Amino acid sequence: MTLIDISPALSPSIAVFPGDSPLTREVLLDLRNDDNLTLSTLRSTVHIGSHLDAPSHYDAEGDTIDAVDLQRCIGPCDVMRIDVERGGQIEIDDLPRKPSSERLLLATGTHPDPDQWGGDFAGLSPRLIEHLAGLGVKLIGVDTPSVDVATSKDLPSHDACRRHDVLILEGLVLDEVDEGGYELIALPLKLTGFDASPVRAVLRELGR
Repeated sequence: MTLIDISPALSPSIAVFPGDSPLTREVLLDLRNDDNLTLSTLRSTVHIGSHLDAPSHYDAEGDTIDAVDLQRCIGPCDVMRIDVERGGQIEIDDLPRKPSSERLLLATGTHPDPDQWGGDFAGLSPRLIEHLAGLGVKLIGVDTPSVDVATSKDLPSHDACRRHDVLILEGLVLDEVDEGGYELIALPLKLTGFDASPVRAVLRELGR
């Protein structure tokens, strides 16, 4: 069984939403300085790299990340490539086929470099989310920083996910992933009260 890492490398160079907290590392002790061990402090937004939004991110009454059902973050998934322009919205007719799983990952190619902020990545239309929820999709993953376009303030696609109880997985790296079925493993950290968590998202090829 082959694992495919679909998470970007996290370093101080990775881009975050303008105004959000970038990743920083403070080295408290360092073996190279003759300390007895190496010890670091990490500071960062929890919406960094590949991350799972908690419902509390867009719903005042929603679950925080420690309460998310982990079963929803592991299991069969479907990867689709979508032909969409930067800054555009993915609509129902842009889907190449019907999803084969309750977990759907959409590869748009509109945020190709995680270390460069590109505010023109594609978003998902609320109509698409409603359509996918009607087909049984319970988790949507994207290769962009958000399911909404970067300039959105009212976040209608996040709200559509709230209304239809669809989990949001953002910031994936899907450039080299073929379309089709995989097993997704994308477990969030058990961060009490937080609105998201970074994940080490991987796909597992089964029977290939």
